[in-house]
Amino acid sequence: MKLSKAQYDEIAQFLGHVQPTRQSLRKLKEKFPSQSQSTLLSIFSQEYQKQIKRTHAKHHTAEAVETYYQRYLNGVMKNAAAPVLLELANEVDFAPSLMARIVLERFLQEREQAIPSKTLINSMLRDPSQIPDGVLANQVYQCTVNDCCYGPLVDCIKHAIGHEHEVLLREMLLEKNLSFIAEDQLRAKGYDKTPDFILEVPVAVEGHIIHWIESKASFGDESSHQAYLQDQFWSYWNRFGPGLVIYWYGFIEELDCHRERGILLKDCFPTDIVTLRHSMAQR
Repeated sequence: MKLSKAQYDEIAQFLGHVQPTRQSLRKLKEKFPSQSQSTLLSIFSQEYQKQIKRTHAKHHTAEAVETYYQRYLNGVMKNAAAPVLLELANEVDFAPSLMARIVLERFLQEREQAIPSKTLINSMLRDPSQIPDGVLANQVYQCTVNDCCYGPLVDCIKHAIGHEHEVLLREMLLEKNLSFIAEDQLRAKGYDKTPDFILEVPVAVEGHIIHWIESKASFGDESSHQAYLQDQFWSYWNRFGPGLVIYWYGFIEELDCHRERGILLKDCFPTDIVTLRHSMAQR
């Protein structure tokens, strides 16, 4: 689903005035019923992540960390079963999983008298039963399962959705009898930055030659697309020639402005693919 910049801005503006909760997601769907749910969910997640990045530093000052830790201790002392960390995260408008990380790190630092490794913290966030304190383990678990945009659970879901769309794209290429080299095969040959699929024989889509296809199981907004252009797409173009990016959950239509330079955007698998065999048969 393609959106105009104005349509996207209206959705983003609405999200700027609501809490990042599942209830807000329902309100978003009610407010914009003509937009697909998957598109709205992707925009919802991306806008919230931008907000968290803007405010990330203030939540990690020494003063803020100590305040959150003491409030956690006081809260569980009064009622260990209450969702203390989750309510604290919602109160200060911070992602529950990230609040859990801050408090867990502070707890381990006090317990071990040393700064814990990121590997240890990530392992405990993925499996709170490893946390050597039952109350904190429960608090961290509550944060993880109630965070719809961050945390190990969300990371697993995003990874699975991304893989699912790559498999879908592979099946579509096979259905069209298009020969390709997949990303894992290219990595085995020593390539570092590679698109998901390189076509062994280029095709034409809407009059543009395509050498490679990249699958993105997300909405293409301005900031994410610019980052992808810089980190991935122009590198692919420089090494493999012009290509196609599929944003399965849509994109801002004004971003599809590099067609003549060699990067085409679509929100679905193209139906009008012209192959070399097809063009020769027409002659």
